[in-house]
Amino acid sequence: MNEQAPSVEQRFAESTPATLGNWARHDTTWMLGLFGTAIGAGTLFLPINAGLGGFWPLLVLAVLAFPMTYFAHRGLTRFVLSGRTGGDITEVVKEHFGSTAGTSITVLYFFAIFPILLIYSVALTNTVSSFIEHQLHLQPPPRAMLSFVLILGLLAIVRCGEQATVKVMSLLVYPFIVALALLGLYLVPHWTGGILDSATQVPPASAFLHTLWLAIPVMVFSFNHSPIISAFAVDQKRRYGDHADERSGQILRRAHLLMVVMVLFFVFSCVLTLSSAQLAEAKAQNLSILSYLANHFSNPTIAFAAPLIAFVAIAKSFLGHYIGASEGLKGIIAKTGARPGAKALDRVVAGLMLVVCWIVATLNPSILGMIESLGGPILAVLLFLMPMYAIRRVPSMRKYSGAASNVFVVVVGLVALTSVVYGLLG
Repeated sequence: MNEQAPSVEQRFAESTPATLGNWARHDTTWMLGLFGTAIGAGTLFLPINAGLGGFWPLLVLAVLAFPMTYFAHRGLTRFVLSGRTGGDITEVVKEHFGSTAGTSITVLYFFAIFPILLIYSVALTNTVSSFIEHQLHLQPPPRAMLSFVLILGLLAIVRCGEQATVKVMSLLVYPFIVALALLGLYLVPHWTGGILDSATQVPPASAFLHTLWLAIPVMVFSFNHSPIISAFAVDQKRRYGDHADERSGQILRRAHLLMVVMVLFFVFSCVLTLSSAQLAEAKAQNLSILSYLANHFSNPTIAFAAPLIAFVAIAKSFLGHYIGASEGLKGIIAKTGARPGAKALDRVVAGLMLVVCWIVATLNPSILGMIESLGGPILAVLLFLMPMYAIRRVPSMRKYSGAASNVFVVVVGLVALTSVVYGLLG
């Protein structure tokens, strides 16, 4: 197996940035890689979580979905691009905010992403084990063995290098998009109005704003792909140099348009099929929308396809989050003063990730969900607020100041942050 690619700093220094030409294959690969990181198994719960608030809040969320996603991730991309050396987010934070702040943010960055990786490790094991038992009617192997094989298989892809990982993610996106589209179209003849029953009753302003306040984080984190943004920005700077901001903006716009259109079509198709009471029932049973639809229609095809779709969704999101988590862990190791070679560091990080993910996937501790929730406020700060703060404080980013979109990002970030904290305290 090939060793992982050289460090981002080496790649930036050794290559000559290209001029901005026509859209290329690697741009499409990154577009689909961003989609793959953002749209994971959580998408299968989004119709339930977003639809329970009623028609009008969902409509507002649908309108806000693209600008919330695009402007926030563009800001984080620009932040990484603003570094002088072409380094990743951990290096750029240190460059702009100093060593102490850089260390703190690097640690927070890692602990915001790593629990999500652990969640995916558990979910992957559960999904495959359930598929073997209920769809194939076979005895699943011991959980420890199954989780080890699954995680090792995904890490084998990662060890082939960043570009190979993003390529695999982009390939996994195709069947997922087709599955979402077919499921949405399958439901069209079964549309009964569903959530439209609540459209005739416009809630009072206070109740509407409260529902919207609590629902915004659901939409924000459903399209979140910040863990892979650093690697994305580094690669854009290596390829395009001074044109990186322009090309990365094009890639982000297309990726976000694709994910918003596909996911919202799927969401609205589901909520137009099921009533509010049925969505509440699915929520109470802790079922994904596919599992509930399979039971609702007594459709064995959906029942068989559901775990396969979930597997693809989890696998591609795992790969994207691994890129971010490994980046954070490498940054933490670097802050300790250790200076292993690039290949040795890759092996150490991969080994640590394998062991921890395997143990957690085997044990499935109940505290994992709480740890993931604690990462929500950190992600909100890093994705929405830190880049906007940098625009005010960092000279190389002041050229982006004065845009109305900056105010929009700060407002959405504060809404998401306060809502997540309220949910934790409540």
